[in-house]
Amino acid sequence: MPLSVIQGVLIPFFGTSLGAAMVFLLKGEMRQGVRRGLTGFAAGVMVAASFWSLLQPALDASTPMGKLAFVPAAVGFLAGMGFLLLLDVLTPHTHMDLQDEGPKSGLARTTKLVLAVTLHNIPEGMAVGVVYAGWMSGETGVSAAAALALALGIALQNFPEGAIVSMPLRAEGMPKGKTFAMGVLSGAVEPVASLLTILFASAVTPILPYLLAFAAGAMMYVVVEELVPEMSEGKHSNVGTVAFALGFTCMMVLDVALG
Repeated sequence: MPLSVIQGVLIPFFGTSLGAAMVFLLKGEMRQGVRRGLTGFAAGVMVAASFWSLLQPALDASTPMGKLAFVPAAVGFLAGMGFLLLLDVLTPHTHMDLQDEGPKSGLARTTKLVLAVTLHNIPEGMAVGVVYAGWMSGETGVSAAAALALALGIALQNFPEGAIVSMPLRAEGMPKGKTFAMGVLSGAVEPVASLLTILFASAVTPILPYLLAFAAGAMMYVVVEELVPEMSEGKHSNVGTVAFALGFTCMMVLDVALG
């Protein structure tokens, strides 16, 4: 496996780790306005990445199918949404009331938070992996620069996510070192998911368009089910909407300029 691929799949993990490191610089729990802005920015990045880095290459790779070129993208997208729906049924939501320790779960509050964020890092890792697999195959029209753009975009999205994990845990009294470690661990699943996806996709090159769309569907599920509600909760504010626009534009520029 090329060194550039290994470096690429590690970039999002570094983004999460840097976000978690904010616990050493900031005091107290993150303000709601800041959290809305970070979540909105992350949502914008993921929406733009889902189209330009995943769905568009899936459609381009399916052009030989003629008028049926939409099939791989449509099937993969719905399968990705369904996969995340299943995972969300089995594990906690990030926007759930983490104070609720009802009979359905005996997990500690902190464990719920880390588990929920870790869940949402799975499709991001898969997305990076399948794009790099597409580039390595040479049959999807994905360039090395486009794969790097997606990795950078996911890293931008992961920075606030790492902070969103570590800061609330610190506010509860957990030591800084442990909160940082929890934030880092929540992102450790990403390079693992990326590498597994690359290994799997390299053996089934003909279905790469389906896998690209699958990753897009999984990411869009996270945006609609988790990020949008979080950026809109509480007292009305346009912070999340403005941040969404900035995140979307930033990822679009990265993907188009580097791709």
